[in-house]
Amino acid sequence: MYEKIYTRMPMYDEDAVQPMRDELIAYGFEEAKTPEEVDLAVRDSKGTVLVVVNSVCGCAAGSARPGVGAALQNAVIPDRLVTVFAGQDREAVDQVRNVYLNEYAPSSPSMAVMKDGKVAYMMERRQIEGRGPQQIAAELSRVFNELCTKQGPSVPPEDYAQISHAVACGSTIPRNR
Repeated sequence: MYEKIYTRMPMYDEDAVQPMRDELIAYGFEEAKTPEEVDLAVRDSKGTVLVVVNSVCGCAAGSARPGVGAALQNAVIPDRLVTVFAGQDREAVDQVRNVYLNEYAPSSPSMAVMKDGKVAYMMERRQIEGRGPQQIAAELSRVFNELCTKQGPSVPPEDYAQISHAVACGSTIPRNR
């Protein structure tokens, strides 16, 4: 009956960050924009869930998003793919960080493979910075082979080949005022 009112506005212009959202959606991710959607995706899922905290930063554009996309071309992938966007879906990001990743410092971008609601693997920003997409993909593929059972890829190779990477860096994204 009543609509929840969010008081924490997104930090960045929504139109400017949409290509960064679209890239992960094209790889097969679903967005969780509320704490309730996070819980449904993580707590209530069986098997493995890859949770990506997306970001406007350069390492998200240059390494994290392209790396996770390449890893999802692996023969074995997580059962479910979920993303939240730091600075945008603020309550959803808080839910991920405070409930599911509370043993880790806030980090964006970051990626966690959850197994039955618990962290089985975590890649924090400090493990993303300075690495190329191929290195990220190789590490994630190794983890998927170890922890996951769903047959990959997440999208057909011909569709994957058509995905364009959102390369804008946060310093060029207008902040909401």
